[in-house]
Amino acid sequence: MTAHDPKLRADHSNEIGLYEKRKGVFPKAINGPFRRFKWLVMIVCLGIYWGTPWIRWDRGPYAPDQAVLIDLAHRRFFMFDIEIWPHEFYFVAGLLIMAGIGLFLVTSAVGRAWCGYACPQTVWTDLFQHVDRFIDGDRNAQLRLQKAPWTAGKIGKRALKWTIYLAISFATGGAWIFYFADAPTLQYEFWTGTAAPVAYATTFVLTMTTFIFGGFMREQVCVYMCPWPRIQTAMLDEKSLIVTYKDWRGEPRGSVKSAVKAATPLGDCIDCMQCVAVCPTGIDIREGPQIGCITCALCIDACDKAMADVGRARGLIDYCTLVDAEKEKKGEEPTPVLKTIFRPRTLIYLGVWSAIGAAMLFALGQRARLDISVAKDRNPEFVTLSDGTIRNAYTIKLRNMEERPRTFRVALEGLEGAAMFTDEMDAAAAKRDLTFRVPADTTQRLRIYVVARRRGEHGEHRRDGHGEGHHDRGHGEFAFVLTAPDDEGGMDRSETSFTLPEGHGE
Repeated sequence: MTAHDPKLRADHSNEIGLYEKRKGVFPKAINGPFRRFKWLVMIVCLGIYWGTPWIRWDRGPYAPDQAVLIDLAHRRFFMFDIEIWPHEFYFVAGLLIMAGIGLFLVTSAVGRAWCGYACPQTVWTDLFQHVDRFIDGDRNAQLRLQKAPWTAGKIGKRALKWTIYLAISFATGGAWIFYFADAPTLQYEFWTGTAAPVAYATTFVLTMTTFIFGGFMREQVCVYMCPWPRIQTAMLDEKSLIVTYKDWRGEPRGSVKSAVKAATPLGDCIDCMQCVAVCPTGIDIREGPQIGCITCALCIDACDKAMADVGRARGLIDYCTLVDAEKEKKGEEPTPVLKTIFRPRTLIYLGVWSAIGAAMLFALGQRARLDISVAKDRNPEFVTLSDGTIRNAYTIKLRNMEERPRTFRVALEGLEGAAMFTDEMDAAAAKRDLTFRVPADTTQRLRIYVVARRRGEHGEHRRDGHGEGHHDRGHGEFAFVLTAPDDEGGMDRSETSFTLPEGHGE
């Protein structure tokens, strides 16, 4: 038969498509220690996500009272007693690094436990699957409804279920925007139509992504879209705890009845398919480690229940390392769990993670609550005044990071004989230190002028030994020093330069 045979063109039954059509996954409800742990993690995660923006935290009259707030308007990040300013973004970078190392640590120790328990995709998909069971019934009822024609009853159930999906998705998108503004105020503005357009746009986008990802795509996000399953292959080793089917004990498979009739002994696996029925990604763990396994361990609960029902030992599917699986196969004792988790590789991850955390805590404790930054004018670099003195201009920013107004003192360090004044002062009143009142949680921008005599008029400006009258362009190095005379104290300094003219005496 050739490729142009009419029979081959007419019969498409043997064709293999490039992409396999998705088969719906309808996980069966199961009860057990890992399922109860998933319930606990889901409740805690959802409670933190939805509840955190409503926690109040008193920081005084000049600061917001929301415990966790990303204040984009004022470029601040508040987390209880911690306040991060834009110039302290390295703290946020440190948190991200700690999160990454934490994922490496967890994966190296217990496999994809993050994926199985705390990943947002897992948490919301699990929540939506409970909605499925509440409306449609358990796995078998869902399968029957899926195959049933579109009757009024089916349409009604689908409409109710998707409405609940949409409500959960809307609550998810709506909660996110409360992290970026005062939650009670934004809630009022949202429902009265006075909130910023970005609030409505963000809520809409997150509502639709939650609705689609959690309600319909589900395991496809984990298998095809998420990069972490690929990354985790580099994090796992033969000593990582993963969900493992002990084939040496379970094979060959067969039901209890077939085991009685079999000529040769069968393994412990009764081929009940319960491990497949409860899997949220629809895989068969008996086929070995695979990308679809998110290490949720629901198959362990299902298998343990099946083994208990037929009077066989639990643990046919279990958290186990590849090394321990080989030991058990030979009849040897497996390594204790704590020794498996706390091994050199995980201890290195833990040490690095702890060191970064300790360094950040130390930096937070030692950081000053005031700051000064200086930008020197470049055009013109200097101005010669009528009395022969030289003036340089600077833009100074004084940052008060306290939740109360403070008085700051700015003084010159170095550049002997120089003085400074502001736009609001007369040049004749220039002096070496000035006092400013800076409001709470504010960066105050000031225009400062520093005046000094020409080189050669005072010995400290002479460089070449030629005496008065020789004026090569030079730069006198000095610093602005910021101090606070109040009880809180603190000091900061910013080094800069003073530009002198070139040429000969005038």
